[in-house]
Amino acid sequence: MRKIVIALDGYSACGKSSTAKLVASQLGYTYIDTGAMYRAVTLYFYENYIELTNPKAIADALEKIEISFRFNPNTQHSDTYLNNLNVEDEIRKMYISERVSPVSAIPEVRRAMVRQQQKLGKKRGVVMDGRDIGTTVFPDAEVKVFMTADLYTRAFRRQKELIEKDEIVDLDEILENLKTRDRIDTTRAESPLKKAEDAHFLDTTFMTVDEQVEYVLQLATSSIIQINKIAKPLEI
Repeated sequence: MRKIVIALDGYSACGKSSTAKLVASQLGYTYIDTGAMYRAVTLYFYENYIELTNPKAIADALEKIEISFRFNPNTQHSDTYLNNLNVEDEIRKMYISERVSPVSAIPEVRRAMVRQQQKLGKKRGVVMDGRDIGTTVFPDAEVKVFMTADLYTRAFRRQKELIEKDEIVDLDEILENLKTRDRIDTTRAESPLKKAEDAHFLDTTFMTVDEQVEYVLQLATSSIIQINKIAKPLEI
């Protein structure tokens, strides 16, 4: 059976990752968290004092960065590895969230990550979430969904995620962070966040994760059936 690519794009904290993980699990597909890749790059830049205004330092750093995903049996999801070190928890912290958008807006960074993402999804059978999957990484994806939600809803969701990781952050700080990230993501010159023309629009403000998953699964199932149709033999 031919497999497809499912691209989930949209704003921070609108449910992309949670939905993508569950959709991939139910379809038996590979989940690729492209946002985690940019977070891992941000962590490397932060720990190695890479100046974002120094093109040579950035190019040299990118040559030394290897990002991979490995299945974690405890969580039943994949963890992010930076140069063979598990950084899944560290890249979710607020200090990385505050720095990831300027890093991901750097053209050299985006090109390097897009190449890796296209390589990871070459054989299809993947669910990818990010900002430019349906427009730049896989413009030929069979299913594209652009997700959004009310700003305050997104902020409350992000705060809840952080609390669950024992990180207490004021709601106003999260709101400002999301506003800044939205501005940078939508206005950057290289692969800005925008809805692909053929993407389905999904506002998750009043939706549960299960409802989001069901919506995407219905689109995916319909697409899979369509591309795997077998022509009926001619009746004699």
